[in-house]
Amino acid sequence: MGHREDLLEGAKRCLLEKGFVRTTARDIVKESGTNLASIGYHYGSKDALLTQAFVELIQEWGEKFAPASAREVEPGGSVERFHSVWARMLESFEDFRPLWAASMEIATQGDRVPELRDLMAKAQIEGRSGLVAMFTGRDEETLDDATVKSLGGFYQALLNGLMVQWLFDPASASTADELTDGLRRVIDGAREAK
Repeated sequence: MGHREDLLEGAKRCLLEKGFVRTTARDIVKESGTNLASIGYHYGSKDALLTQAFVELIQEWGEKFAPASAREVEPGGSVERFHSVWARMLESFEDFRPLWAASMEIATQGDRVPELRDLMAKAQIEGRSGLVAMFTGRDEETLDDATVKSLGGFYQALLNGLMVQWLFDPASASTADELTDGLRRVIDGAREAK
């Protein structure tokens, strides 16, 4: 691995161990075995490096579900698939707790670090696309902008809300069964309103 890759891997470890705000450039250099000048040369700033590390960690988390999604027998977009995907995500929450904590920390830093806000806005759109693909079984390349914005935004709002619930108190956070029951109730309510 070269300095660029070493820095990224070191930044990932620091982000998970210390969080966004408490990680210093020196921490990353120590963890990666590189030097301070490498951060500026390869990434421009410590914040840009940490943002890239965060985006890659989220992508790695999302990829964890791709193989299982491809084997699923539940049809894309079905209530059964909705339940199955949430159940798998919730099973991973304990393992990825540092990532969720970093997410909350990063969400509060957007005003302080404009480049972070810009990179996270782009990553948010990509995340929505990945969520739609995961829940519907559709290929991301086939998704139109309206679907990504509306359906992807819906799934992302659920994921972010569940993440907050889980960080505050895992014991009282919604389960896959409860989320699915809630979805059924929304569907039933919409049908009754017609």
